[in-house]
Amino acid sequence: MRHARDTFWRGGYAGTSLEDLAAGMGMNRPSIYAAFGDKRSLYLRAISEYADMSCGWLATALARPRPLRDGLGAVYRYARDFYLAGDESPRGCFLLGTALTEANQDAEVRAIVEATLASFTAAFAERFERAEREGELSPHPPDALAHIATATLNTLSVRARSGAPAAVLDALIGATVDVICAG
Repeated sequence: MRHARDTFWRGGYAGTSLEDLAAGMGMNRPSIYAAFGDKRSLYLRAISEYADMSCGWLATALARPRPLRDGLGAVYRYARDFYLAGDESPRGCFLLGTALTEANQDAEVRAIVEATLASFTAAFAERFERAEREGELSPHPPDALAHIATATLNTLSVRARSGAPAAVLDALIGATVDVICAG
């Protein structure tokens, strides 16, 4: 599945042909059809697996016992490095980079995107509620800050994909952590 995901990641859903997938996956077209069904089914599986992996990673990272400022910084720096990685250019986030263009026309893709973003916001909100009890949160509602935290992940992805240098992303990370954390 990783090879299919990486092929879609490079070309997007619409820009990826079955020939591209066959080459990227090391399979012929009949084998792809037999194993995964059509291109859309393969894409839905790829974005679903990526979404599940991303949600699990974020929940685990935020659950670690450390001060909020340290935890948020670590989450965002990992995301920055992940989004800046790529063979030819920064890849950004697979879901945002490929699924947003499809979400307008495909209800299943839209549902995956919405569920993933909601899961991110819920994970941040849960961590921020704990931080509020521990006096680490700025004086704003945890749910509102959770939306800002999710929006920052999205912005890091978009800016990385568009070629922003790490220093620009680091400035965004620092500002976001300062806004969210008390003191």
